[in-house]
Amino acid sequence: MIRGPRPGRLRMLTAATLLTLVGTTVPSALLAPSGAAAPEPGAPGVGDPYFPLDGNGSIDVQHYRIKVAYDFEAARLRGSTTLTLVPTAELSRFNLDLLLPASKVTVDGVEAGHRRSGGGHELVVRPKQALAAGVPVEVEVRYAGHPGRKRYAGESNWLADRHEVVTMNQPHMAPWWFPANDHPSDKATYDVSVTVPRGHQVISNGTRVGSRTKNDTRTVRWASERPMASYLAFFAAGRFQVESGTSEGLPWTAAVSRRLMPHEQRASMRMLRRSPRIVRALEQDLGAYPFSSTGGLVTSLDVDFALENQTRPTYPVLGRSDTWLLVHELAHQWFGDSVAVSRWRDIWLNEGAASFMEQRFLERQGGSAQQWLTELHGSLGAGQQFWKLQIADPGRRNIFDSAIYTRGAMAFQALRTRIGEDAFWTLLRTWLGSRADGNGTSEEFEALASQVSGQDLTAFFQAWLREPTRPAATPENGLR
Repeated sequence: MIRGPRPGRLRMLTAATLLTLVGTTVPSALLAPSGAAAPEPGAPGVGDPYFPLDGNGSIDVQHYRIKVAYDFEAARLRGSTTLTLVPTAELSRFNLDLLLPASKVTVDGVEAGHRRSGGGHELVVRPKQALAAGVPVEVEVRYAGHPGRKRYAGESNWLADRHEVVTMNQPHMAPWWFPANDHPSDKATYDVSVTVPRGHQVISNGTRVGSRTKNDTRTVRWASERPMASYLAFFAAGRFQVESGTSEGLPWTAAVSRRLMPHEQRASMRMLRRSPRIVRALEQDLGAYPFSSTGGLVTSLDVDFALENQTRPTYPVLGRSDTWLLVHELAHQWFGDSVAVSRWRDIWLNEGAASFMEQRFLERQGGSAQQWLTELHGSLGAGQQFWKLQIADPGRRNIFDSAIYTRGAMAFQALRTRIGEDAFWTLLRTWLGSRADGNGTSEEFEALASQVSGQDLTAFFQAWLREPTRPAATPENGLR
């Protein structure tokens, strides 16, 4: 994610008694094994201290099948989402994250009780029978409402007008349009169908697998084959110029809003066409691209940020000087998308790496990332506020502070200098390859860096990530 400019242009009630259903057949997945511990309620959050209600305890979602329809005139969304999930404990009830009112919930086809909690953010589901640990169930939720009227964690994230809608935001977006286990630690695959007025296009993650027109509506279906964090799932609907093809052996789809000025449309599409070439360039350092397609979308809506939606980043209007922005969001496909953070406090791993890859991209064209590091370190005085943030644990309000991006990028380049070229690129490729489709923490990355390099890097990471002061200009800190 990029939001605005940056310095240096871097951019779980007690357990319920089981109900006995006389004469009713209960799906086997809902029957707890005999002799098991009493069922318990799942926690309303996954345990991230930055956002206590994010995610939900004791469930692991495997797949989302989302069907939504959007009414532009009424600014109203209705939907039906089926989640395939696996309880990780015997559950009397569980939560999902959803801001819109739910009208009906079923668990393996059996209607379940439900209510809203957590200021409207939590959908509490009580199945007829307790769920057995480790046995997959299908949970269907039907819902409808006005996403633009909803707020959570101080955020009003619905982005739409009477002509266009794009579900892009971070750290939260999913609860505005589908029920989710909304935390990057629980990835799943997605199947998304969106119904809109005829004449509109729909763009989403992954591959378009179907489209049908009925009366005055059009339904378009997209599927994502690789696991994805919930905030990265998106759809855009409106009138777009859409181009698809294969470049550098990589399928791509690009879309640009037709509500932009003609010259803005041309410039934006010209930039989006560069996405496959940039991906191939990034592969030289980061290893094989983790997904089967790429591309992007440029919206006419008033946004001041770009976002790394998996396979298809979203952008504001693009110009010829915005290559750095494409590099940043496409680098996120490795750092952030394929390998997601385990906790929001680790966000520097995403943003620092993507910002560092901007400098690496320039370096391949004759620049010097080390010179950039040295000059920026020298120009940012020791007393500046920039150095006071501990980027390995910046606090909830600071997860998108400019220091996360820039100091994070500086830490990557300093690490490169400290451990050397071979060890550094081996580290990145090992991290990305061993954790593909998964998650990681800062501490795990630091441990791997020491393992790969054979060096004790405790003081190095303390200086760059945790000390609220400017790192000393020493070889030990990667500053020579």
